[in-house]
Amino acid sequence: MFRLLRKYTQDGWWAALLGPLFVILEVVFDTYIPRAMSAIIDEGVTARGGDLDYIVKMGLVMVLLAIGAAITGALSGLFASIASARFVRNIRTAIYDRIQTFDFKNIEKFPVSTVVTRLTSDMRMLRMAYSSIVRMLVRTPINLVISTYMVFRINARLARIFVVIIPLLGIGLYMISHTAHPRFVRLMKKFDDLNASLKENISAIRVVKTFVRENYEKKKFQKVSDEVTGMQRSAEKVVNLSQPYFELIMYICMILVAWLGGNYIIRGEMSVGDFMSYIAYVRSILFSLLGLSMALMQIVMSEAAVDRANEILDERPVIDDSSADANLKVEDGSIRFENVSFKYAEDAEEYALSNVNLEIKSGEVIGILGATGSSKSTLVQLIPRLYEATEGNIYVSGHNIKDYKLRTLRDAVSMVLQKNVLFSGTIEENMRWGNPDATHEEVVQACKYAQADDFITSFPDGYNTELGQGGVNVSGGQKQRLCIARALLKNPKIIILDDSTSAVDTDTDHRIQLALKEALGDMTTLIIAQRVASVKEADRIIIMNDGRVEDIGTHEELMQRNAVYQDLYQTQSEGVAE
Repeated sequence: MFRLLRKYTQDGWWAALLGPLFVILEVVFDTYIPRAMSAIIDEGVTARGGDLDYIVKMGLVMVLLAIGAAITGALSGLFASIASARFVRNIRTAIYDRIQTFDFKNIEKFPVSTVVTRLTSDMRMLRMAYSSIVRMLVRTPINLVISTYMVFRINARLARIFVVIIPLLGIGLYMISHTAHPRFVRLMKKFDDLNASLKENISAIRVVKTFVRENYEKKKFQKVSDEVTGMQRSAEKVVNLSQPYFELIMYICMILVAWLGGNYIIRGEMSVGDFMSYIAYVRSILFSLLGLSMALMQIVMSEAAVDRANEILDERPVIDDSSADANLKVEDGSIRFENVSFKYAEDAEEYALSNVNLEIKSGEVIGILGATGSSKSTLVQLIPRLYEATEGNIYVSGHNIKDYKLRTLRDAVSMVLQKNVLFSGTIEENMRWGNPDATHEEVVQACKYAQADDFITSFPDGYNTELGQGGVNVSGGQKQRLCIARALLKNPKIIILDDSTSAVDTDTDHRIQLALKEALGDMTTLIIAQRVASVKEADRIIIMNDGRVEDIGTHEELMQRNAVYQDLYQTQSEGVAE
């Protein structure tokens, strides 16, 4: 927690300082109120026989002290709120920024559900803990020291009670916090499971309704929810023990003080005013200990959130471009794979790609075919370094891709992934993800190449049509065409179309291929497809099998020598004929 405090309170340092400062002033005001009350009783009532002027004078002092305590308390709360809000905002921003630097391997380590939990409920818990640190962990020690000094000053013998009471309280609170922390760690992880179940159900709600599985999903969610409730009860049950334990110690202490103090008054060893102020200081000590215990409990509960925040902040991208040449540019779209192998996990026994050697000239159109699981997508994802090759080297424009800054390399590569993603906003805003400076005419031209202009102009608002989150108000085929247009608008050196026309009909697919020939120009084009018709006109076609390049050639060459390609072409041709 304190490591985060040092790092993420830069822009709220003034509030972080003013909060404790006003807490100290509040404690000072509160400390002198019992002494004023003691003076009224001992001096104004007892010694001076009811001196009204003195009593009013000291009464006004008490009122002014109370007002001062109220104002400084309110200001300390205000500044603590400002400081905690900025502190949590800075951590949340740092976590989000760190996630933006992650490569695919890092992202797979942190599912969406756990990231959402860490940026919302975990941050709320951190903010509460920070407020406790600014107020309670500053107020209570100072108040405790001053009040303890005052009780020893008033009657040192009576104050010996605290020599026994405080260690008992400390031991009990330590045992409670030590038991509670691991339970809150497990609770946070279970919250991740709850969010994962919720996200999965909402994102797949159409499938749920199609298969009439609402009751099944309700039971599954209820099960996770019940588990969260059970773990929450288990964790908070331990924390809640602090309250009755504290009250037990407090009542024992008050009884001892009342009994011993009463005897001192009877024997004339202590005045009534001193006893009244002594009781006030005792209550101040006990409530300071209660506040301290509550702050410690809050920190204990937040420790799990701190660990989870640090887990992301300490994660470092697997792919590092710190040694790359910032001035190196991608001049053309030539690609070369040199003995490239890849596996997703370091301890995996099998490679997803094995000993791939390829040379692609700039401006070539390359088709990639292969059975499901033959690592076609994996092959192309290595080019922009979405994953890092385990062995071998990849060259783009004659330079090893590790020599480029990631931004430079990825700016030169445009990719339409298998899972098409659109963002909330208008169609035109989505298109400009590929090129923020593109004119409206350039956006329209790219959409025409992707065969998207017709259906866009059929919408009442045309290119200003608002897309729902994820593009839920357009069909799968329309979404694919919009993503192709967005990739074209980027005007890259290399464009990768990963099964990007699977949801469109054969005729539209053919028109897209013809339009792309005109649009792509000198771009190097890699087209992953399931249909031979999508890659038939390519300069060369790569046949992938079990993570290896099985064959490379033109359509005519493969029809003559490759049995797999022949069988695939004939099967699909018969299907079209039928």
